[in-house]
Amino acid sequence: MAAYVIVGVDVADAEPYSTYSCEVPATLEPYGGRFVVRGGAFSVLEGDWPASRVVVLAFPDVGQATAWHESAAYQAILPIRQQHARTHFMIAVEGTDAVDPPTGAGKM
Repeated sequence: MAAYVIVGVDVADAEPYSTYSCEVPATLEPYGGRFVVRGGAFSVLEGDWPASRVVVLAFPDVGQATAWHESAAYQAILPIRQQHARTHFMIAVEGTDAVDPPTGAGKM
């Protein structure tokens, strides 16, 4: 079953953080990971949202997401994020393998 890593982060120092951002994609590839959301504009529809940046990664399953996070390649660059950003949360969650919208979606 598909899995997603969802991250809420505030970047404190953009220049060194950009090094981290540039190196993350290569760490994802061996685990079938890819970006779904990578810090784009967002709107809070309900409740409080603690972070100014949102990242969502997709993986084939939670095991691959966990293996990516624990990999030597990712662990080598993790200190950059930890030093130059505040991570409010990073979670891995099972998702759905469905990619098509529900029947009737978008119809009024």
